[in-house]
Amino acid sequence: MGPPSLALPPGSDPRQLTRYLRSAHDAFVSTGHLDRSLRPLVVDSWRRSVESGVDPESTLAPIRLDDARLAQIRASHPLALVMPVIRRLLVDPAAESGLLVAVSDAAGRLLWVEGDVSLRSQAESMHFLAGADWSEAVAGTNAPGTALALDAPVQILGAEHLSRPVTPWSCSAVPIHEPDTGAVLGVLDLTGGAEVVTLQTLTLVRATVAAVEAELRLERLRPVRPRSVASGWTSPTLSLLGRRSAQLGYGGHDDGSTTTTLSPRHSEILLLLTEADGGLSADQLAVALSEEDHPSVTIRAELSRLRTLLGPVRLGSRPYRVLDALRTDVADVRRELRSGRVRQAVAAYRGPVLPASTAPGVERLRDELHQLLRSALLGAGDPDALLSFADTAHGRDDSEVWRAALTALPASSPRYAQVAGHVDRLDQTLGCGATLLQPRRA
Repeated sequence: MGPPSLALPPGSDPRQLTRYLRSAHDAFVSTGHLDRSLRPLVVDSWRRSVESGVDPESTLAPIRLDDARLAQIRASHPLALVMPVIRRLLVDPAAESGLLVAVSDAAGRLLWVEGDVSLRSQAESMHFLAGADWSEAVAGTNAPGTALALDAPVQILGAEHLSRPVTPWSCSAVPIHEPDTGAVLGVLDLTGGAEVVTLQTLTLVRATVAAVEAELRLERLRPVRPRSVASGWTSPTLSLLGRRSAQLGYGGHDDGSTTTTLSPRHSEILLLLTEADGGLSADQLAVALSEEDHPSVTIRAELSRLRTLLGPVRLGSRPYRVLDALRTDVADVRRELRSGRVRQAVAAYRGPVLPASTAPGVERLRDELHQLLRSALLGAGDPDALLSFADTAHGRDDSEVWRAALTALPASSPRYAQVAGHVDRLDQTLGCGATLLQPRRA
């Protein structure tokens, strides 16, 4: 059915496809059967959503922000500056056409939902409203959440949505990037009926995003006002586990926060700086980032761009280092392991560190943390912790962990036969006694 960004190939009949998709959706929900004609984008997203705990029959996007917190986040979010552009180019035409326009932050929380008044009222019944979390992991397959998950334009037609309450709707969404750094700031979405998943509508949303990013670039040329850090800010957080790009969150108490998805290179740099006691020089950073010879001036330019995205987190120089408290999920896993809380460490470990990165320094950190957790798991012999790890994408092929779980399980356990069967299959696939010690790169 075409490339990932397109829901319909040229000349397709949306109504005919809608009938087919309803049948395919019913089959998946009732039996788990995946129709081979479904787009790979949709199949992969359905699988990710179910693994995240989304119930296809009843899940609704959770409402995370009340009016006060929503107003606080809107006021400080970088996309607030370009809402006049979005309203002029997309919201006004959408309202006349009976459609909705939504703008989310990089975490999938809808900050603005505007357009046709009667349609907004209908959409609220499925929690498509400002303050709701439409990230794929909690709301299931949907254009804004899946576009953020893939960092790519996405169109979702009707029953390609996983959650049944959302299947009457269709949507086209395009991520918005900070023009100089490539950081994901949020997503722009057009929602309505099947008419919003044409090539023309996707082109319109893309053109609006291009205008928004151009406006952001112009904003950089205006005089810079000094940045002050409010005294009520909570400690910023950096999420790196199982993610292609790091997510930085910072803000005030009561969830009045800003979330930014950094570019892959900035993700690597910030991770390396948080992990380096005493900091790193530009030359040391260059070696940790690539085996190729990169001029230190290139690294300094990247650091200069990164500084503009860090909110209250300051970077020092000579050597480069993080000056303010920055909590990372990598450190959280280590903290749980040091305290002997293996189950909690497994729960906090959402996957290998920046699994797509090939930076030597990141690969070393990734392997060290993965092996540290595995060693603690194998040493503890806790069947629940072992199976919690084994059931994940990063533990599914780890025969040593599965064997340890089989040894720790009593024969009367309801999972004993399933675990024994999986061990046998791994033996056949990998060779007897084979163990995948290294986390797989995405």
